[in-house]
Amino acid sequence: QVFLVESEGGLVQAGGSLRLSCAASGRTWSSYAMGWFRQAPGKEREFVASINSSGFRTFYADSVNGRFTISRDNAKKTVYLQMNSLKPEDTAIYYCAAEQGEASTFEGDFGSWGQGTQVTVSS
Repeated sequence: QVFLVESEGGLVQAGGSLRLSCAASGRTWSSYAMGWFRQAPGKEREFVASINSSGFRTFYADSVNGRFTISRDNAKKTVYLQMNSLKPEDTAIYYCAAEQGEASTFEGDFGSWGQGTQVTVSS
């Protein structure tokens, strides 16, 4: 099992950028695929991006493809989500998650979750 702690989110204007990070603990963390999910008010949690254990394979939701970039630094046990060209509809609580196996886009495949961090994009 891994324990995950997201960095503080924040308030940003539309068109701006923000980078989230997620620090992990656990000796076998580098073997885990990682993902980011988000939940907007009144909506279900949805997939944002995921990355495999080596960092060479990434997946993105259509809504963020080309604007968001997921990356990881296994030496620092940290995964990042760089968010550019933010839109008000990106406002949500963002969660990082870990899974043992290949990178997935399905929430049910992820067994470890962070506490979530609020990102608010103003218009």
